[in-house]
Amino acid sequence: MTRKPGYSGLQIGLHWAVAALVLFNYLFGETMEEAFDAVYEEGQLASGLGYQLHVWVGLAVLAMASLRLALRAILGGGPAASSGPALLEKGAGAIHALLYGLMFAVPLLGAAAWYAGIEDAADLHVLAVDGLMILAGLHAAAALFHQFVLKDHRLLRMMRAR
Repeated sequence: MTRKPGYSGLQIGLHWAVAALVLFNYLFGETMEEAFDAVYEEGQLASGLGYQLHVWVGLAVLAMASLRLALRAILGGGPAASSGPALLEKGAGAIHALLYGLMFAVPLLGAAAWYAGIEDAADLHVLAVDGLMILAGLHAAAALFHQFVLKDHRLLRMMRAR
């Protein structure tokens, strides 16, 4: 039995859930910065729901990224038909690897900063978040390019379950 290239419904759901949670934490990350500064620079107690939500969303991203990687290893995604120069295909593979790496590094650095008070981890966390957002933007732009310029329907693999 051969499997069609593409992703399962669970893989697709996790992809979009992680994307939404990463975007949420990026947009509302300032509450965490304020809480971190209050605790580790001013010696105050953190207050409000915002920083707690940031922590829980970050931990959810870590858990979902772990599940995504496990499902990818088990179910695969099936190779997409090559529709561009080899250099672009290799670049896409590199961007995917970096995206997965950052989906793990960002929450782990955030946890090291928050739970252990490691300021260098907080600084790296912010840089890694910026890198993640840049790569996610490139990833989204590439998906749109494939869909609307190359018309190879590669984007549909992440919208329709196999």
